[in-house]
Amino acid sequence: MHWLAALPMYNVTPALAADWRTLLAHVREHLADWLSARGDTLDIVDPDRDLTAFWLRGDVLFSQTCGYPLVHALADRVRLIGAPDFDVPGCESGTYRSVLVAGGHVGAQTIERCRGLRAAYNDDDSNSGMNLFRHAVAPFAHDGRFFASVTKTGAHLASLRALAEGRADVAAIDCVTFAFAQAHLPELTDGVRALGMTASAAALPFIASMRVPQDAIDTILQALAGALDHDPALAARLRLRGVVRRTQADYAPILDYERDAIGRGYPRLA
Repeated sequence: MHWLAALPMYNVTPALAADWRTLLAHVREHLADWLSARGDTLDIVDPDRDLTAFWLRGDVLFSQTCGYPLVHALADRVRLIGAPDFDVPGCESGTYRSVLVAGGHVGAQTIERCRGLRAAYNDDDSNSGMNLFRHAVAPFAHDGRFFASVTKTGAHLASLRALAEGRADVAAIDCVTFAFAQAHLPELTDGVRALGMTASAAALPFIASMRVPQDAIDTILQALAGALDHDPALAARLRLRGVVRRTQADYAPILDYERDAIGRGYPRLA
């Protein structure tokens, strides 16, 4: 079998993208015996923009998705491997939150005070940028609305840029992306202010195709842990303390947050 691997979720800068590819190269080295015994190969690739189509490919040995697709479009269609444990504020033991941020031009000090402002979010299938944001706002919405306008930007960095340039007022940014942006793209974060954090969710899951044997999942997880131990400088640059095991049940709160917002009469970010 000719397998593929990609880690597309935190390529915040070209340097970080190269680091994630290096991590995958280390994983491939640690899987060499397993691959050789099966007569298999593994290529590291850069998926195109349709990530859902990539995640559903039958030849994906190792990748990473968002928790929201995992419980929706990918539910029962991919194997769950585990999750990263990031050394980032807002991350505890393989979980993460989103940072609620406002542009420097905004006077509001809490998310509740952001009523009638302009929101930006990355995508409809994002837990961090949409679902956790919706859950945070739902208690304060009236008649299904809270913001004056809501703009889909396509990426967390684009949402931060919209705040920095005054084209939007408030957003929810995955705390890992926010930490990377603070370190590597300060022009996008120096002009914004944190209003607080959202609820917590299991960190973005590592996944494999359903064609990957179930008994290989531990092998892949061990290869990832070994890759991090092999290159501590790389792990430090990627802010990775390690990896944790996860089950599908660990991602159930994502659906709970969605149901809570819907139950409050706030089915969509608006």
